[in-house]
Amino acid sequence: MTDRPIFAGVAESLRTAANLLTGISETPRLDAELLMAHALGVERQDVLLDPARYEAPEMYAHLIGRRMAHEPIAYIVGYRDFWTLRIEVGPGVLIPRPDSETLIEACLDLARERGAGWPSRVLDLGTGPGTLLLAALSEFPDAVGTGIDASEIALAYARDNAEATGMANRASFQAGDWGDGVEARFDLILCNPPYIGIAEPLMPDVAEHEPTGALFAGPDGLDDYRRIIPDLPRLLMPGGIVILEIGHRQRISVSMLAEAAGFAVACRQDLGGRDRALLLTRA
Repeated sequence: MTDRPIFAGVAESLRTAANLLTGISETPRLDAELLMAHALGVERQDVLLDPARYEAPEMYAHLIGRRMAHEPIAYIVGYRDFWTLRIEVGPGVLIPRPDSETLIEACLDLARERGAGWPSRVLDLGTGPGTLLLAALSEFPDAVGTGIDASEIALAYARDNAEATGMANRASFQAGDWGDGVEARFDLILCNPPYIGIAEPLMPDVAEHEPTGALFAGPDGLDDYRRIIPDLPRLLMPGGIVILEIGHRQRISVSMLAEAAGFAVACRQDLGGRDRALLLTRA
């Protein structure tokens, strides 16, 4: 933008920014608050608890300008909070979504059913910045895991996130094309593959900024499931389980692929009540 908005005090600046972002973002006030906290170098709750303590810095106008150009908040601030972790992200990396926490909630339910010691080995196919693997390992301190991704950019973020969260000694990351070349077997496999059809419309901040290879999977969004699912039996230990993220309209089609590969299928819904995760066990 050539003409940046002019801001004054923090409270007034937040109101002005939220108005500017209305129509740009589904969460304009939250975006304004997150960007203010980032500009001030503090946490969002600090701004909310005592806004009069701060003055809006000059860089705030620049940050709001970037958001008005549809740049994702996570790329601007450099992270996205997921589960109990702060995951570093940037251009070229898929941004973690709250809906994906459904997979971690399912892990915890399964662990309660299966008892102490499960899982011991975790595989995350398409790990991105390490999101699912690190969230799972944070809940299972005796487990180790491997994250696979085709993107070296994503793997660099994943390794940094493992270091930052104190799990570098339990999480390893390697380049790969889904399960190709993986010889070990695991008692928990997590996977959030691309599942958007190439003709499906997306918000500009997603379509124009996030990596297309992590979003789209052919005309019907199923191309990667067709590759991944038939290879899962050889990667799974006896009694192991796979948890796949799906688009909320894909339960039947992905379940059919899984059943054809010899799996029994259960489904978990996200907080919005939409189908979000399929749990696969050997039938």
